[in-house]
Amino acid sequence: MSDIEALKKEVPPFQIFDLIPQYAAQGFIDPERIDLLKWAGVYPQRPQEDGYLMMRVRVPAAEFSSATLREVANIAEEYGRGFLDVTDRQAFQFHWLTIDKIPAIFDRLEPLGLHPKGACGDTVRAVIASPLAGLDAREIIDVRPIAFAMEGTLTGNPDFQDLPRKFKMSLTATPELEGIHLINDIGFLAHRVNGEVGFDVWVGGGLGAVAHLAKRLGVFIRPDEVVEVGQAITAAYRDHGYRQNRKKSRLKFLIKDLGVERFREIVETEYLGRQLPDGPSAPVARFGGNDVLGVNPQADGLNYVVVATTVGRINPDKARALADLADRYGKGVLRTTAFQNMVIPHVRTEDVAALSEALAALNLAPKTTLRGTTIACTGNQFCRLALTETKARTAALVDHLEPLTLALDVPFTINLTGCSNACTRYQVADLGFMGANRTDKDGTVHEVYNVHLAGSIGQAQRTGTKLKGAVPAEQLNAYTEAVLADFQANKLPEESFVEYADRVGHERFTPDTVLAARELVTA
Repeated sequence: MSDIEALKKEVPPFQIFDLIPQYAAQGFIDPERIDLLKWAGVYPQRPQEDGYLMMRVRVPAAEFSSATLREVANIAEEYGRGFLDVTDRQAFQFHWLTIDKIPAIFDRLEPLGLHPKGACGDTVRAVIASPLAGLDAREIIDVRPIAFAMEGTLTGNPDFQDLPRKFKMSLTATPELEGIHLINDIGFLAHRVNGEVGFDVWVGGGLGAVAHLAKRLGVFIRPDEVVEVGQAITAAYRDHGYRQNRKKSRLKFLIKDLGVERFREIVETEYLGRQLPDGPSAPVARFGGNDVLGVNPQADGLNYVVVATTVGRINPDKARALADLADRYGKGVLRTTAFQNMVIPHVRTEDVAALSEALAALNLAPKTTLRGTTIACTGNQFCRLALTETKARTAALVDHLEPLTLALDVPFTINLTGCSNACTRYQVADLGFMGANRTDKDGTVHEVYNVHLAGSIGQAQRTGTKLKGAVPAEQLNAYTEAVLADFQANKLPEESFVEYADRVGHERFTPDTVLAARELVTA
């Protein structure tokens, strides 16, 4: 049994909420129980010895008011040195916190309806709810009521506080626009079969060092069954999942060993007490959601505007200004997305130009370019596991490339992460960069990036090809620019990068090949 498994048996993980006031009063955390802070959304940040913490905060159903955003910005300013991030699980993230301030932050979050409980740890984490819910004309059903029903029923439920590992879920009713289910432990996709609305269910997705895309459970369930089925699948994982080796404890490994048919049988016989009806697959999103950018029509004749944050980082002044714009041009509500962006819904068509101009002045313009399709993890600025810098480097990459890619007629995704844990899903991007360290013979350590090519949570539904070699950090811009230039110069109209890479061969994009060719051109 691992140390964390032993700790969870000794102390029910959600009991950390009873211990935090004690730690805050004494000014330090019991080192033997520090891992339990994750269940409160709190981690030690780098350098750990300095005692600073980072916190993730769940946003139920991905929707919040402009007043909430202002208060979140104020918290970041007052307690976190002005650092505020939007994560790729639709959460907010603070940095530079200290344990004595955590109870006060909890008190300020509670009336906002935001929750750190279960944002991290071996439990049901934030349920990704489609940011298009209740908006897009192509939507089958508004999934927000189901997402809210999952609050407390699955997320934050003591029955699921001790799972073998983290557990992630997603809900969408626009499956032709969103593919995030492929990398979640459970994904529910609404679609119609013979005129009836129901959900296709996928299980066992997860990335990390060993990536697995989700598999269809093969069922078609009613909307009123979603929460119950979610509970049953989660309970089956809790009771049957592996606990000896944390590297092999995610649901994906259980599904791999049992097979999805046997896992479905366990869920039906041991937890539901009935067989679920068979059903076909929901529609497939060609680009997995990466193409939902800019200004989009709502079913009611208004518009929702996707705001590109640039790798999820937004300072408090910009956040408050964004809240003001949501009040002025929308209805005072916003959404977070699984691509580190935000959404202002309910914008009148006659106000779109003025809103876009105001957003551009904040460098938050709703551009349908790399700024909206590039994500980056926390990196070694704060994360104890990361080997490389990420946020600033990727933001600089976007600034460099964006003017060169305005003519692209398809979205292009760049996902960059500072280690193999895939917090920003490098295996399912057009270009996925995984940070690593390379040590020279003289002991000098260099930051480099391994390349995973042409992965997709869209139509291709696959993880990328890991290329030979690595890109030195200082050549990241040059490598990426060369790949994009090759793509733009030689692609067919409307051809995606996945399709292009398959047509010309993946070996064309190995770091040594690309950088050597670039040196010849620039010599």
